[in-house]
Amino acid sequence: MLMIEMPAWQLIGAGVTVLGGFAGLVKLLLLQMERRLDQRNAVMDDRFNAIARDGERLRQLELSFERLRGDMPLHYVRREDYVRNQTVIEAKLDALAMKLENVQLKGTVK
Repeated sequence: MLMIEMPAWQLIGAGVTVLGGFAGLVKLLLLQMERRLDQRNAVMDDRFNAIARDGERLRQLELSFERLRGDMPLHYVRREDYVRNQTVIEAKLDALAMKLENVQLKGTVK
């Protein structure tokens, strides 16, 4: 059996060195993990900003659409309304033509 003898101060020094190395590795690992999290947060911030910009564009589009819906009755005539108005105008013209015809018939009789 192999026996290694060390004085207590060397054993304590070796233990502190091993613990210090372990603590250094843990600190390095934590720093790398924090750096990676910062990178991911930056990417997520960019995505959130893009979503916010898209939301603003969507809000502007909705406002434009609502303005268009409000202006549409001022600039657009429905087919049924046009047909009804045209029918009224044609009926008035027919009545006027009948009156003119009646006047012409009465004028030729005398």
